[in-house]
Amino acid sequence: MDVATLMFIAYRAMDDRVIRAMREAGYKVTVAQARLAQRIAEDGSRLTDLAEQVQVTKQTASLLVAALEREGLVERIPDPEDGRAQLIRFTRKGQAASTRAREVVMGVEQEWNDHLGPELAGCLREALTKLREIADPYQ
Repeated sequence: MDVATLMFIAYRAMDDRVIRAMREAGYKVTVAQARLAQRIAEDGSRLTDLAEQVQVTKQTASLLVAALEREGLVERIPDPEDGRAQLIRFTRKGQAASTRAREVVMGVEQEWNDHLGPELAGCLREALTKLREIADPYQ
């Protein structure tokens, strides 16, 4: 099996755990909404940037943001750098949801570290961080 598919399998497993935990905590989010939400910058993000990062159309990103707005997780605010643009940022409820998601991610990572052992887990993190240099245009 190729490396990219192996990485995807791990990513999908993480997604499943996070989405399940979010739903159990009362947050009604889909995988697509969560993938967009995890890319929202601390000070807010433009819709076009989110669409590009999630690799969906602007219209699709707008629908995902609208669904997150209906759940009270995000809000649109004026972009202080461009009065014509808006930023999407987390509400307090959204920040709490994001914190919960990070807690789940850290718990799953700890399980993986325990399974792999400290040396192999460290090598994996180091290799993926190095790979990010050529694979992540959004870093």
